[in-house]
Amino acid sequence: MRLILMHLAIASLLLGCNGQKKQETKTTQTKKVVLSDEQLLDSIQYQTFNYFWEGAEPNSGLARERIHLDDIYPTHDKDIITTGGSGFGLMAILVGVERNFITRAQALERYEKIVTFLEKADRFNGAWPHWLLPNGKVTAFSKKDNGGDLVETAFLVQGLLTVREYFKEGSSKEQELANRIQKLWEGVEWNWYTKGNEDVLYWHWSPEYGWEMNFPVGGYNEALIMYILAAGSPTHSIQKSVYDKGWARNGAIAKDTTYYGLETELDHYEHDASPVGPLFWAHYSYLGLNPKGLKDQYGDYWKLNKNHAKIHYKHAIANPNNFKGYGEKNWGLTSSYSVKGYAGHRPDNDLGVISPTAALSSMPYTPKESITYLRSLYQEQDSLVGKYGPFDAYSHQENWYLPRYLAIDQGPIPVMIENYRSGLFWNLFMKNTDVQNGLETLGFSISENP
Repeated sequence: MRLILMHLAIASLLLGCNGQKKQETKTTQTKKVVLSDEQLLDSIQYQTFNYFWEGAEPNSGLARERIHLDDIYPTHDKDIITTGGSGFGLMAILVGVERNFITRAQALERYEKIVTFLEKADRFNGAWPHWLLPNGKVTAFSKKDNGGDLVETAFLVQGLLTVREYFKEGSSKEQELANRIQKLWEGVEWNWYTKGNEDVLYWHWSPEYGWEMNFPVGGYNEALIMYILAAGSPTHSIQKSVYDKGWARNGAIAKDTTYYGLETELDHYEHDASPVGPLFWAHYSYLGLNPKGLKDQYGDYWKLNKNHAKIHYKHAIANPNNFKGYGEKNWGLTSSYSVKGYAGHRPDNDLGVISPTAALSSMPYTPKESITYLRSLYQEQDSLVGKYGPFDAYSHQENWYLPRYLAIDQGPIPVMIENYRSGLFWNLFMKNTDVQNGLETLGFSISENP
């Protein structure tokens, strides 16, 4: 195994810090080793993979919602399992196999443990909740969010189906795993989440509060994958009208805005006429779903994601708020920890907080800009990197960072970097026949030359 972390001498980590302010360090004459791009990519993939390997919740093998190196947790949060983040982690483990961090046999053993847990865990009309306890029981994400979460379930299923494609033609044990995953996937009642055959998918349902969360998912955001999986389900599928009337809002989604000289392609609807969303919208659905050449009647998804990432980059270069440190070596806004709690950072809601996952997970779209950021982060700002990769967020403006991680932010990093390097997950996921059926049902086309 290649323990590539040994290449990195990160001597200035402040792991004992409580996270309020960056401490000043004295300049030394130590000469730093300059790593190649390939070594940097190997290193960050190893670290972020390890969040989901070494850092996993031990009973389930799934991803912890968060890991705090300062060991300061809200009540009962240390071992909370995130279902959506675990979907990302399932894919990150395959990075470990492909990059020789672990063996195929080790991955298979972990996946068997995970699938056994998911088979017994709480589900609500087939959908898993946002959070699970190590005993498999639901725990509330918020007061009324204590039942099925269809978006988080979609992220989990995206990871499961990718693992299925990886193992389905392998040994007898691997084929058995693939068959068990197929049964989990077939158990999700996507059409039930139309709330009695409305032409839209609803995000949440609770056995205690019913549909009171009242979140019909429509307008462009991170949830495109949910509609594609719902359309492709071999057991509980939706009609195209649910996509057209619900997600696409009867065509209103096709509204195109020009921002920083780039077309947004679709209406980033959720944020009350915000021109563009946080960058995780360009990542979560596209860990498996390949946007290259992907089009439907509403938009071109490669153009959408490339422009989304470039808008964030251009915003950092323009730096209209004059925040300290912004520029080509310091860019990317998304939802993450923030100076005061958690915040959805984006160009029109910029609090001076950079979230490393934003630029790093955009590497397929902005390779030059993302690698420049990666090199700066690891070789010029290495106090912002810990054992599981870059910390979740920081602000040079406020002289602030936290030695903490979130699964939903760490997970896209190794997966999207691997899509940039080899296309692994795009190739696997797009081969799935149910996914292909979903894309066909919704009217997607795929061209060879995006």
